[in-house]
Amino acid sequence: MMQLKFLQNILEAQDSDFKIAGLCWSPNNQKLAVATCDRQILLFDEKGDKRDKFSTKPYDPEAGKKSYIITGIAFSPDSTKIAVAQSDCIVYVYKIGDKWGEKKAICNKFPQPSPVTCIIWLLTGPIICGLVDGKVRALQTKTNKSQSLFASNSLVVSLAPNSKGTGFLSGHVDGNVIRFFITSDHGEDEAQGRVALHSVPPYGLAWPQGHIFMAGCDKRVSVINNHGKSVKTFDYTKDTSEHDFNVACCSPSGQAVVIGSFSRLRLYIWNTRKSIWEESVSKELTNFYTITVLAWKRDGSKVTCGGLCGAVFLFESVLKRTVWKDKYEITYVGPNQVLIKPLNADESNVILKSRYGGEIGDVKIMGKDCYLVARTEETLLVADLIRNLTSEVHWNNTGRNEKFYFENSNVCLVFNSGELTLIEYGDNDVLCSVRTEFANPHLISVRLNERNSTTDNKKLAYLLDLKTVCVVDLVNGVLLGQIGHDSKIDWLELNEIGNKLLFRDKKQRLILVDVISQQKQTIFTGVNFVQWVENSDVAVAQANNTLAIWYNIDLPENPTVMTVKGDVIDIVRNNGKTEAICLDGNNTFNLELDEGLVEFGTAINDNDYNRAVLFLETMRNSTEAEAMWHTLYSIAMKQQNLPLAERCSTALNEVATAHFLHETAKEAKNNCLEENPNNSPEIWARLSILYGDLNTAENIYLEQGDIEKALDMYKKLHRWDEALRLAERRNYENLKELKEEHMSLLTQSGQYEKVGLVLEKEGKYEESLNMYLKSNKLTRVPNLLNKYPQLLNDHNVVGIVLKNLIKQELYEYAAEIYEKLDKPDLAMECYRKGKIWNKAVDLARTVSPDKVVRLEEEWGDSLVESKQMDAAISHYIEAGCTIKALNAAVAARQWKKAVHIIKVIDDADTVRKYYEIIANHFSSIKDYSTAEKLYSACGMYKEAVEMYNEAGQWEKAHVIASKYLDNEEVYDMYVKHAETLEEIGKYREAEKLYVSVKAPDLAIAMYKKVEQYDNMIRLVEKYHPNLLQTTHLHLGQQLENQGKYRAAEIHFLAIDEWKAAMNMYRNLGMWEEAYRVAKQNGGPHAANQVAFLWARSLHIDSAIKLLNKYGILEQCINYACETYQFDFAFQLCKNLPDKVKEVHLKHAMALEDDGKYNEAESEFILAGKPKEAILMYVHAQNWMNALKIAEKYEPDAVPEVLRAQAEQCFKDKRYSEFEVLLLRAQLPEMIVHKYKNEDMWIDALRVCKDYLPHLYPDLQSEYSSSHHNQMTDVSIETLLSRANEWALAGQHKQAVDCLLQVNTNITEPSIVKRALLRAADMVNKFLFGDEALEIIKILCPRLIEIGENNVAAQLYISMEMMKEAIDSFIIAEEWNKARKIAKELDPFLENYVETKYKDRLLKKGDVEQLADIDIIGALDLLAEQGQWTRCIEKAKSHSNPILHKYVALYAAKLLKDRLIIEALQLYYTHGAPAIPQNFNIYNHIATEMFGANFMSDPDSYATWEQLRQILFEINENLENAVNVNAETKVHFRHLLLVTHYYALRTACKQVPSLKSIAVKISTALLRYTDIIPADKAYYEAGKDLKEEGKLSEAFVFLNHYLDLCEAIEEDEGQLVDHSDLLQTDFPSNIPLPHHPYLMEDPKEHDNVKEWVLAVSMDQKIEQALPIDDRQLYESCLQPGETACLITGYPVRKQAVTFSKTNLQANKDAWNKLNMGAKMAPDSNVASAISFLVKWCGTPN
Repeated sequence: MMQLKFLQNILEAQDSDFKIAGLCWSPNNQKLAVATCDRQILLFDEKGDKRDKFSTKPYDPEAGKKSYIITGIAFSPDSTKIAVAQSDCIVYVYKIGDKWGEKKAICNKFPQPSPVTCIIWLLTGPIICGLVDGKVRALQTKTNKSQSLFASNSLVVSLAPNSKGTGFLSGHVDGNVIRFFITSDHGEDEAQGRVALHSVPPYGLAWPQGHIFMAGCDKRVSVINNHGKSVKTFDYTKDTSEHDFNVACCSPSGQAVVIGSFSRLRLYIWNTRKSIWEESVSKELTNFYTITVLAWKRDGSKVTCGGLCGAVFLFESVLKRTVWKDKYEITYVGPNQVLIKPLNADESNVILKSRYGGEIGDVKIMGKDCYLVARTEETLLVADLIRNLTSEVHWNNTGRNEKFYFENSNVCLVFNSGELTLIEYGDNDVLCSVRTEFANPHLISVRLNERNSTTDNKKLAYLLDLKTVCVVDLVNGVLLGQIGHDSKIDWLELNEIGNKLLFRDKKQRLILVDVISQQKQTIFTGVNFVQWVENSDVAVAQANNTLAIWYNIDLPENPTVMTVKGDVIDIVRNNGKTEAICLDGNNTFNLELDEGLVEFGTAINDNDYNRAVLFLETMRNSTEAEAMWHTLYSIAMKQQNLPLAERCSTALNEVATAHFLHETAKEAKNNCLEENPNNSPEIWARLSILYGDLNTAENIYLEQGDIEKALDMYKKLHRWDEALRLAERRNYENLKELKEEHMSLLTQSGQYEKVGLVLEKEGKYEESLNMYLKSNKLTRVPNLLNKYPQLLNDHNVVGIVLKNLIKQELYEYAAEIYEKLDKPDLAMECYRKGKIWNKAVDLARTVSPDKVVRLEEEWGDSLVESKQMDAAISHYIEAGCTIKALNAAVAARQWKKAVHIIKVIDDADTVRKYYEIIANHFSSIKDYSTAEKLYSACGMYKEAVEMYNEAGQWEKAHVIASKYLDNEEVYDMYVKHAETLEEIGKYREAEKLYVSVKAPDLAIAMYKKVEQYDNMIRLVEKYHPNLLQTTHLHLGQQLENQGKYRAAEIHFLAIDEWKAAMNMYRNLGMWEEAYRVAKQNGGPHAANQVAFLWARSLHIDSAIKLLNKYGILEQCINYACETYQFDFAFQLCKNLPDKVKEVHLKHAMALEDDGKYNEAESEFILAGKPKEAILMYVHAQNWMNALKIAEKYEPDAVPEVLRAQAEQCFKDKRYSEFEVLLLRAQLPEMIVHKYKNEDMWIDALRVCKDYLPHLYPDLQSEYSSSHHNQMTDVSIETLLSRANEWALAGQHKQAVDCLLQVNTNITEPSIVKRALLRAADMVNKFLFGDEALEIIKILCPRLIEIGENNVAAQLYISMEMMKEAIDSFIIAEEWNKARKIAKELDPFLENYVETKYKDRLLKKGDVEQLADIDIIGALDLLAEQGQWTRCIEKAKSHSNPILHKYVALYAAKLLKDRLIIEALQLYYTHGAPAIPQNFNIYNHIATEMFGANFMSDPDSYATWEQLRQILFEINENLENAVNVNAETKVHFRHLLLVTHYYALRTACKQVPSLKSIAVKISTALLRYTDIIPADKAYYEAGKDLKEEGKLSEAFVFLNHYLDLCEAIEEDEGQLVDHSDLLQTDFPSNIPLPHHPYLMEDPKEHDNVKEWVLAVSMDQKIEQALPIDDRQLYESCLQPGETACLITGYPVRKQAVTFSKTNLQANKDAWNKLNMGAKMAPDSNVASAISFLVKWCGTPN
């Protein structure tokens, strides 16, 4: 929610009343004006810095400067003027200018009839002011006039404009609120007049969008709608801290209102989601006092308030703020308004505001950060940030899958779901929407009013399909035309005025289309670049190194051609130059075009023809100039500008045309039609004659009734046929004379052939024949004789004709006449002479069949002479001349025919040269197989070998050589050839040759020689693996000597000799490299050692800095200590004082180890460890020094030293010294203890009596006891006797001790039993407390052993040891007694008894009895015994939680035993509740099923159905589960979806028509290879696609399957190459299965591998995935797309939705599935559909 954030104090408060009279922001957001009570206007910039000020003037100068106060100020819409309302009945308008510091001047004065109380300046123009007398007046600055808009009898207290600036509200002291509109641009629900009556004067008045706020002195804020009905009231009457509301202000967006009272600002926000006004957090302004004025910055980002004491505060009113790429600051100043502020101060702000009040979200800056796209729920907003143009259009919710293109500076292209929408920047209506599947900007061209167009000229060209271009007039929405083409189009663009279209096809042909006439022509080929030149109709195209420029596009056949180096990448026109930007490698250079020729095109476009003529007259004669004269001539003729056309014809040296135009213009002048010659039919006719349109000229003459002029026109043009036609059609009266004139003219001019034609038409055949003979045009004679055979009867004439025909070698005509005369021999001879072989052969087949073969051969020879070798082949074959046919085929380069011919020739030696020629040809076109056969056919094996060698097919060459050539010859030839290849640097080819003759050592030597060590190592590893280590080491040393250290390192590391590499860098002083090698290969420890050595080589400060850099300073200090380098360690501790003591300590310990005790003592002292020094001396038995240090540094350690010395004395048996030392250490107890342990009781008693008298009695007792236990006579009699004695003496404990020593080792069990029972009796009677407890713990177990459990229990009870008593009865299985004791004496032990009882039953396996007591225990027992069926049945009779607990345990066991199907059926039978503890089991079952073998067969549907039902039940239960996280729910939804796909796939495989859906499902399942085994998924998808015939996709998937298998075998996921799957959504970071899917079917795996290898060699099959228009594989999903429930493919067209879920299906797939179910009712498809309906609901 919006809050007001304090920014700064613009004006400080005064100590007294200093009211701020007015505040206003300029509409351009750059200035803030403040009116103070001292009648000054202060001007601040947008940052709050004071930049200017000026004083106001009174209306009456004589009244004095203090005779008035300012009541309000307002900025003009252009931000250059300020209106100041004054209490002395006037409004001044001051011009302040655009810039700071400009001179201030009064430009308007508006005197008023009464004092002005308030003022606003609407965006639509007029100033509105309210007066004391209740009038509201409009002030027009242009006319300097004012008028009253309406009047009331109540003082105007407030004015509030609407956000559009088209209307305002006025608040009056009587509470009335009146609405008034300046323009008619308002809704029907916003009527003018009184809107509301407020209870108090509405000093706070605001007009946000759709509502009105009113507030006053009653401490209430009322909100009404446009109809005046109350919407909400904010009541603060009970708030004692609240005061009167004085002023209100609305945000520019109309969705926020701020109201000022006493030291407080209240903010109200429109909640667009709830459609209500809500109050935000109020802003408390301590000691601000009454807020008098408010102003909201036009861009909505800031609010200012002024107070009674002269303070002006600036607040920020922002919802949120973000920064886009450090270029733009995006500030949400309101729900429907966003401020886009460039961080570059040179650019202006852009205010983005929704006209419809929608909440703006999802603001994105796109198109090289120059354009903006934003959305509301119902509209789409686009903006040009450079030109500050915004557009808002209505937009449906399309899933936000739109693609935006900003290549055109005037229009935004929006593409979504096959629909292209054009939005013109600055226009709030969609320019155009068309359907197209091609959203590439290169396939769309838009031209909008370019080149200073005076009329609306907006055109769009786009692709309807790949071969059809549509051109649309965007002004009226008319389709101008569709241009079809025979090839796919890959680029198109209109010229700037939209009358020419250029497009290029896939064959790189450039086609020009005239948009108006729809004519198209190919103007260039091989085009790789084409572009229109800016601001002209000049086109530029490049093909290879040729650059073509069409300075006159109307003459496309005459381009200017020049040679260019490199590739043209752009055409730039600026600063009077037009240049082509060329890129040649890394070099860029400019190629300047002829700007003059470009300028000519611009002049033509501007209709400035005189300028064009002047420009052309300055040019020399050239092809370009001629083309431009032609263009200008065409324009002149279209406009019938005869002088201009005449000038162009003169320049083109078309004298006749120029003369004709001159005469035409002269005639027009003579007819007084100079201004408009179009009014003269004579001029129309002459121009038609010039155009060559004689029919039009004829019609013009005939319309004027002047047939003579029409006939004269035809006669002058020698068009007698048209003249005669016209005369005959019009029944011309002088037709006969006209014909005679025509015949006379023909005769006089010697045109006898035409005379003959006329006579032939008139039926005068003999005369016509004579005329043909006279004209010597004999070709018409045979046709005449054929038409009229009677002429053949005149033998003289026929003889003359034949003689002349043969003389002129017109043998064909002569032969036809001889055939008519039945002279076939002569006809045959004529045909042969005239080489009319086809007719000769046809004639021979009829009259002389024996001559046909000879004629065929002659025909072939004739064709060979005329170089028609191809045609001669068939004739030679017909003649049986195979050698000639072969020769002709070779000469005609008909190689396939030559192969067929040469195969039928048995004598190979005869045609050996042809074999070689033909084989060489096939070798040159890389048809090596055919060439090999031809070489082999003629024994040219060596040539075949050389051919394969040159082609790099060494294996095939080697096979032929080994088969047909000697081994030595092969070896010499290959080695020699390899050496040649080696010399020219083709080492890889040379290697193959060496290897093919089993000479890899030569290849190794070659690579060593040229220092290609990688290849050398590769060969050594392959052919001499035992020498690989040595080779790497040798190469490393060699490269090290050569100074190639990095290469040497590679070889050292290859054999794990990283220490050698590290030492190499160490010796070279390259410590960083040494450290890197050690860290990468030896680990942190090795790296630290290197760093330590590195530090040793540096100055101590540098060493410390280095070790700190790597963070190992302390580790190196420790290492220095470990290696006895203590001096260096002390140096490293320079900056670590705490570490110094540690080093001293380690040094001391090292000195101690070396026996240097004095030095060690000093170091221990320096380390602050004197105790360690003491211990050192104690260890060395140097007691004197130890005591000395202890007394001096560690007094508390003195006793320890004395004690240690005393122990040594005791060991040495110096007892007196021992006693003295311990007495000195005040440890007499230790003396007694030592003596006692050594059985020196006399000394112990002595010392105890002297120094520890209080312990003396106990010691005496202990001595007696010890002495007693040491007696040696242990007979039964002795023990019983002593026990009696002790008992008689009253020493019952000792008596019991004696009895306890009786055991079966010394007497009979019965005596032992009596002794123990007597002991029990004595304990029970005479012993108490701890003594009794101690005895009982020993006695009772023995009583239990002999079966006296009751006695033992009684003893335990006597000591209140109830548990032990109960255990006694439990051992005897006297459960009732145990229960009785527990119940009566210790109820807490009742559960203990029952537990023991259950345990006993469990051990005995008594399930039925146990079940009556503990069902869980009984079930656990059954489970433990493996009786699962019985266990489940018993659990079923109890609660569901118990049942599912044991179902889960049973399922876990089944899964452990790999019985997946049984586990599945278990849950299918008993249900699958959504218990979190079972999730792993469900997941395990599902994933095992996904990876199971042979589950894709149609018969496996039932199993999949069971799994699907289980997962469906789980998902249904999860919907209502509250303790399950969302991630788990999503996971189980995915498992259900995958299982559904598997089940549906098996069902579809049962129906042939649905197998395509099954294939799609296999492909879509690849999206879930993070769940299902990846190798199985890719294998099944590839296999199904292969069977479907989609070999490219099958190859990619099966090849990926093989990669996965290899990675599984190597256990290395990094081996999998995902580059072929970049256009997919298949996961790449997937877990590898533990075992390959086809592990049990290696034969099938080998078949897959062989097929993939075969396809990889097949060039006809594209080895990549096909991609669609999204540039993705067809099955893949983009963000926002939904997967089809049927196929798994994206739902892109018509979708089938379901009532229960958001899941969808493609309509085609859904219909196809339903059809399949109907056609195959016995299949499982119907079951799958039923489940879909159950799961997702009914389809819509």
